[in-house]
Amino acid sequence: MTSSAAAPAPSDAPAGLSAPPSSRDAADGTPLVVVLAGGLSHERDVSLRSGRRVAEALRSTGLEVVLHDVDADLLAFLRETRPDVVWPLLHGASGEDGSVRDVLDMLGLPYVGTGPRASRVVWNKPISKAVLLEAGLATPDYVTLPQSLFRDLGAQPVLDTMVRRLGLPLVVKPTEGGSALGVTVVTRAEHLPRAMVECFAYGETALIERAVTGVELAVSVIEGPQGPEALPAVEIVADGGYDYAARYVAGETEFFSPARLTADQAAQVADVAVRAHEALHLRHLSRTDLILDGAGTAHVLEVNVAPGMTEMSLLPQAVAASGHDLAGLYRRIVDTALARAR
Repeated sequence: MTSSAAAPAPSDAPAGLSAPPSSRDAADGTPLVVVLAGGLSHERDVSLRSGRRVAEALRSTGLEVVLHDVDADLLAFLRETRPDVVWPLLHGASGEDGSVRDVLDMLGLPYVGTGPRASRVVWNKPISKAVLLEAGLATPDYVTLPQSLFRDLGAQPVLDTMVRRLGLPLVVKPTEGGSALGVTVVTRAEHLPRAMVECFAYGETALIERAVTGVELAVSVIEGPQGPEALPAVEIVADGGYDYAARYVAGETEFFSPARLTADQAAQVADVAVRAHEALHLRHLSRTDLILDGAGTAHVLEVNVAPGMTEMSLLPQAVAASGHDLAGLYRRIVDTALARAR
């Protein structure tokens, strides 16, 4: 089955975020969920779209939901309302690096998703790759180089050494960040300097990986009563790479949900995603991006603790392929967070 949906034009303004309720009637026992969306990262627009969709879905299940930006009013609002659960749907720095989750822990508020320490491990791609390798999972060979090293040693000698070590093609990406911002696939050595410049526009340190070819897949994991469960894999077919436009502009990418895999392959990638979720000590939900090569090896590219929830995002497509009701599954995630808090 092929899945594709048109996305609304992104908005820079926090228009559409729900105003906080003037008062809260807790007598009826309805849990209050605060969905955090927006922030100031490069992925603000994606976060706003994710937040709105999740808030609408949760409201349809009977929950009281407030959508709030990450701004100077947030802490006072959280202290005053004391929501039952917070769902951080923030992408990029602060949303995924554990800092907002640290603040929620300091406030003593339950929330959906992974805790701050494990979030920091996942946010730093080289560290998370080391954890995955230690757990026996495959991930593309790589080196990590800061921008300062190129100044100290000279850019060309470093690039030449890198190509001799890893070969071509290569994937250059920031060590921190998401939505493929600053990511370039390099097939010719003379294109490396430009790729490094684009990468360093999003961070001081670059992760350079050996490119792996094969079927590009995303496997979402949701924690259920029996532990982490993998949803059906979603296959991604994008001309020119799965970049920012391919992720969020309708028509740029073809998705197959479930992926066109044999039963054994589907079971294999599901197992890899669950093992990655457990090795990194993730909680409630995650998404593992990987490539299944021609030899049958599943190479983990990265793991996401705050998967996108937009019209074109991969986790909602996986939910649809699984036959679950999207709003019902989001409610189950909230209920899991509530149960753990109690």
